[in-house]
Amino acid sequence: MSERTNNLPIKSWATEDRPREKMLQKGISSLTDAELLAILIGSGNSNESAVQLAQRILLYADNNLNSLAKLSVNDLVREFKGVGQAKAVTICAAMELGKRRNVSEILQRSVIRCSNDAYQLFHPHLCDLPHEELWIALMNRSAKVIVKVKISQGGTGETTADIQLMLKAAISNLASGIILCHNHPSGNFHPSQSDDRLTHKLYRSAKVMDLSLLDHIIVCDGSYYSYADEGRLIPPDERI
Repeated sequence: MSERTNNLPIKSWATEDRPREKMLQKGISSLTDAELLAILIGSGNSNESAVQLAQRILLYADNNLNSLAKLSVNDLVREFKGVGQAKAVTICAAMELGKRRNVSEILQRSVIRCSNDAYQLFHPHLCDLPHEELWIALMNRSAKVIVKVKISQGGTGETTADIQLMLKAAISNLASGIILCHNHPSGNFHPSQSDDRLTHKLYRSAKVMDLSLLDHIIVCDGSYYSYADEGRLIPPDERI
């Protein structure tokens, strides 16, 4: 975008510089993140065009769409003049649609052959959360995901784990294996002692029911920990 347009209302810009017109003329891939965001918010404020406001919103989020997705409606309304509740809801809805598209794409290839596959399966659900959630993926003998089940939701530090609920879900869905997953909102993917206890308790309980605990994944934003990869899935007293 040329500098001469920066301080003019969007209607005064050259046609090729207006986000909507630019998209129609050159295709949606020609738009910057700020221009796409400007289309969502529609208008700026008394001091900024929609594009300039969008640029400032992105700057606040370190020009990272994952960081933008973490902002709530209240965050956007509070921090940015010209962003009311309706515009904030539109932004958050767009971020959620993007997340759900990722989930849909992953479900189409939901065969879990390694820890990264499991991480990719759960990451869209857990990456932006400010609290912990515990999920399981139930697997058949061909390593395909039968279903994902949210077990519990907690605070910023931990969540509760109901072993019986997990086993009941596995038996009801005729699963042969379980992948356990939860997130660490702190960003530290290293397991805690309570994570170890949960892993080993579920491993033993599943074994009694002729089920296999295949992995326990701890998800952070951009990284993860795999008990299977680290050789810590089996309780210490059962390791050869």
